[in-house]
Amino acid sequence: MSTETQLREKLCLLARSMFDRGLTAGSSGNISVRTEDGGLLVSPTGTSFGRLDPARLSRFDAAGRHIDGDRPTKEMPLHSAFYETRSRTAAVVHLHSCHAVALSTLPQADEDDFLPPITPYALMQLGRVKLLPYFCPGDPAMGDAVRSLAGRRSAVMLANHGPVVAGLDLEAACNAIEELEATARLAMLLRGTTPQMLSPQQVAELQRIHDVAWGEA
Repeated sequence: MSTETQLREKLCLLARSMFDRGLTAGSSGNISVRTEDGGLLVSPTGTSFGRLDPARLSRFDAAGRHIDGDRPTKEMPLHSAFYETRSRTAAVVHLHSCHAVALSTLPQADEDDFLPPITPYALMQLGRVKLLPYFCPGDPAMGDAVRSLAGRRSAVMLANHGPVVAGLDLEAACNAIEELEATARLAMLLRGTTPQMLSPQQVAELQRIHDVAWGEA
């Protein structure tokens, strides 16, 4: 497992990469990673993904107490809910990515299966994505909504807000949320057309081969 210093540097590096490619903007978005001692490193509140300082990340101990660094993101209820309900979670990423947010506002958005089956890649990395209703940023009810899924989903989409993804490590979580945004972008590009989606049989095959999170919610 990576040392804490390595985790701090990797978290900031991956966050900067997402910022540089326009996946989040300004001081939006937040990211966390599990440390070797069971604690967490978390991006501080009001900070930009493009300018995170490894030395100033919020540090939590294994009991969930903030013990060092700047004040953490107000979206901690989201992060905590994933760590509490999915035991294998080692990182959580939340973005305000443009196309995913746009897709979440459309009346035909499917609450239980937010992303259309356009390519296999989002299915492989995310399974089915649950669309949750709008919550005021920082509302603890967001964490309650994730807990209500009982760990059955690795990713949710907050309507009019942004996606949240839990991963087995930092890179997996970042890769998956980028795939979520890419699929949402494809869905927006295809609006008004009649594309050929993956068939239910093809989707079921991906589910079986990759053992993705597919639980009913």
